[in-house]
Amino acid sequence: MTSFSDLGLSPEVLQAVIDAGYDTPTPIQAQAIPVALAGRDVLGIAQTGTGKTAAFTLPMIDRLAAGRSKARMPRSLVIAPTRELADQVAASFEKYAKGRNLSWALLIGGVSFADQERKLDRGVDVLIATPGRLLDHFERGKLLLTGVQIMVVDEADRMLDMGFIPDIERIFKLTPAKKQTLFFSATMPPEITRLTAQFLNEPVRIEASRPATTGENISQFLARIPSSDPAAKRMALRALVERADVKNGIVFCNRKSEVDVVAKSLKQHGFDAAAIHGDLDQSVRTRTLENFRKGELRLLVASDVAARGLDIPDVSHVFNFDVPHHADDYVHRIGRTGRAGRSGQTFMIITPADSRGLDKVLKLIGKAPAEVVLDLDFSQARSEPRGRERDRGRGQGRSEPRDAPRAEAPAQDTPPAMAPKPVPPPSPAPPAPRKERAAARPRPEPAPESQARGPRERDDDGSVVGFGADTPAFLMRAPPRPSVAAQDD
Repeated sequence: MTSFSDLGLSPEVLQAVIDAGYDTPTPIQAQAIPVALAGRDVLGIAQTGTGKTAAFTLPMIDRLAAGRSKARMPRSLVIAPTRELADQVAASFEKYAKGRNLSWALLIGGVSFADQERKLDRGVDVLIATPGRLLDHFERGKLLLTGVQIMVVDEADRMLDMGFIPDIERIFKLTPAKKQTLFFSATMPPEITRLTAQFLNEPVRIEASRPATTGENISQFLARIPSSDPAAKRMALRALVERADVKNGIVFCNRKSEVDVVAKSLKQHGFDAAAIHGDLDQSVRTRTLENFRKGELRLLVASDVAARGLDIPDVSHVFNFDVPHHADDYVHRIGRTGRAGRSGQTFMIITPADSRGLDKVLKLIGKAPAEVVLDLDFSQARSEPRGRERDRGRGQGRSEPRDAPRAEAPAQDTPPAMAPKPVPPPSPAPPAPRKERAAARPRPEPAPESQARGPRERDDDGSVVGFGADTPAFLMRAPPRPSVAAQDD
């Protein structure tokens, strides 16, 4: 059996790995680390939870041991699709680079530009960033990418799903042509294949497992209910959580507005639950994830973007409140459990409206999960305190993906026959003389220069704040910003 000591890593990195409690590399680590240490480009195809982060972190630390960084010119660059995944990569560098004189910086939204610029001015060996925030700093003139020796693209297929491929292409072109590239993706759709053919130099293809497969140590179940009413689905979810031996679990919803509703419903019924999605403040997202990792939070209700690629090693259950719009997302969702050889259970709630999405999932995974029967009276589901579900989602930006069905207008609370008659508006006052009307009309004051059609604040993924974190960066790209005082996203 291969051990980390067989891979060619330095004694300092090996000791850090042992201190972290690891002795045997995963398949992607065993194959990718020697190739990366040799300076070759790597095309790694592996699902989340297979150890991809350490597969590029460990060799990068050794390859960067010699040399020094310059101000605003990082020596290596790691691109991740979400804040949480970028923060996870930063934590990996901090853990494995102990005792090494290497510096790193994290460029994500929710942190002031000034704090990040101070780190860049001092010079960093490793720059970890989301695409939008990285390009923001470049456009401000605070960052040069001409000194990048190693570039890592993580979760490339998720970059494609989120519309970041134009940004990734631009970043590639801003970096030197002669550099080492480590490129990781769970699947290889045609657009990703084109990208690797354009920018990678004779990469070593490493496929740790067949793309879009589910782990054998994950027990999968379906729960069919006779109604598509959201209240019935919430009732089914509570029953599944109660009947399963849930140490901790992640509940996936397709829309951010639904994430808020489900989390609030669970809390109203006495469950320890919290929501995480792209429209929440970064400090809230970080605190919620930390509580879940520590075991202080039992249920995490999440959107796909927020939870993709999170390294939470011991999740006992995954609940699909909604059948995912894309079948690949089902594989990534249930991959949150059954990690590092552990067993896990997953449940997916199926309604009469989900037949098409279910067929795509079953075709992808190549098997039909076992079905569980819920002995519930779903006619009582409407008695659950529902609140104004749609109003809770308003003000948080666009929640639904492009292909999600639009929510219908809520029904009237009062039948038309019982509705009160409208009160006619009061008769308008006679018009004032022409000169008086002109004098009474206030002349609009010109907007201050600072408010005149300037660039709008964007999130770490490139979206304009208030439009939702899933808006593709290339649709919201703004002109270069002038240098301003520190500000938060």
